[in-house]
Amino acid sequence: MVTEPAFELLEDHAAFGGRQLRIAHSSATLACRMTCSVFLPPGADAGAPVPVLYWLSGLTCTDENFTHKAGAQRLAAELGLALVAPDTSPRGLDTPGADERWDLGTGASFYVTATAAPWAPHWNMHDYVIRELPALLEPAFGLDATRRAVSGHSMGGHGALVLSLRNPGHFASTSAFAPIASPMHCPWGERAFSAYLGSDRTTWRAWDACALMEDGADFGPHPVRVDQGEADGFLVEQLQPERLEAAATARGLALDLHRQAGYDHSYYFVASFIEPHLRQHAEALATAG
Repeated sequence: MVTEPAFELLEDHAAFGGRQLRIAHSSATLACRMTCSVFLPPGADAGAPVPVLYWLSGLTCTDENFTHKAGAQRLAAELGLALVAPDTSPRGLDTPGADERWDLGTGASFYVTATAAPWAPHWNMHDYVIRELPALLEPAFGLDATRRAVSGHSMGGHGALVLSLRNPGHFASTSAFAPIASPMHCPWGERAFSAYLGSDRTTWRAWDACALMEDGADFGPHPVRVDQGEADGFLVEQLQPERLEAAATARGLALDLHRQAGYDHSYYFVASFIEPHLRQHAEALATAG
């Protein structure tokens, strides 16, 4: 099934009439070996390009958290939607400080292109997700480059929003679960941005969804769904969805924020609301291209 010699097929499982794969490849952008999980719906090998959702996971996660915990494959198979879940950062490198904290370095890329030492040679996940990964996966698996969506959770929700805002037209549809709404204004983001981007806060605006909206970026024609659990322990200090809502309202952008009573930050929350996200993406992708 894998036609691109750059890939090593690590796992291949039948799932809901499709295939759940895990692959590895050597990344030129990150200068390390990367893993990625790919779900192909039934009929993906029939020749017609398949719409694809790129999923970005959160702090401490790998490419397997979404695959194992979100319960997305059954509906993705029904909708004819491929799912791509990359790892959350470079791994296995000797970058100083990469493994000293759970919220910085390994598993904590924040999906930026790092400019500060010692991170700049490797912590370039924005470029990896936007350019290198699609260029490798889409021709290999018959994924439709004109029908891409993006979503994610927590740090990955931040990544989904920012990558969509920074790259107009790259994704036809965007959503997020419990995103870090404004990394410039929370401890996780301030620590990561100081390390990866340096001390000049004006450069941080290019990686903050609220600042990007304030500076004129938008998501395109389709509403952006965001789900946020009201019992999330990170809600007040780290996530701050009210900032996202205010920035979108000020610009007149279609942000569809759902505050879910009783739900926390876990993948139980993601699994509980993955269906409306996938259905909204599938509907948007049906008219894209």
